[in-house]
Amino acid sequence: MIKAGIIGGAGYTAGELLRILLNHADTEIAFVQSSSNAGNYIADVHTDLLGETNLKFISDLPFDDVDVLFLCMGHGRSKEFMDSQSLPENLKVIDLSHDFRIKKPGNEFVYGLPELNRDEIRRAEKIANPGCFATGIQLAVLPLAAGKLITDDIHVNAITGSTGAGQKPTETSHFSWRNGNMSAYKIFNH
Repeated sequence: MIKAGIIGGAGYTAGELLRILLNHADTEIAFVQSSSNAGNYIADVHTDLLGETNLKFISDLPFDDVDVLFLCMGHGRSKEFMDSQSLPENLKVIDLSHDFRIKKPGNEFVYGLPELNRDEIRRAEKIANPGCFATGIQLAVLPLAAGKLITDDIHVNAITGSTGAGQKPTETSHFSWRNGNMSAYKIFNH
């Protein structure tokens, strides 16, 4: 049985991860951390999990109780978290933000696209989960690149719904603004 811990358990990403892990026969959720919801039942925040779990959010970080730690915080916060924590050596970490997806000096995370890095993922202690757009684009383009069929620049136009905006309300995430509207997302920094 793999024991999993989740950091940042109140957001959309964590809610979907919880649904998957709760129904995984070989996984036990040891803890779900949320500073803002500590003490509350998970199903009070993720109402689609009502009847699926009686777990409550916690605020402490019992790293020694888990085999794998999922980081489900907003973009930029996973790096801050990793820099501020002393994690057990044998603890596997899977980051679901964009913080460690780009390979650069000091980044020990393996890019978690199995079609590209299957063997590295099997051996990895730290995995950066690819985003939905990156996965869709890469799965479409990588076979063309492997077949040397790309002879020019590639341009991709992709559109997401409101959930791509995250959980925290912003000026542009209100229905009245988003309905029937499109905008560029974090140009030059995402």
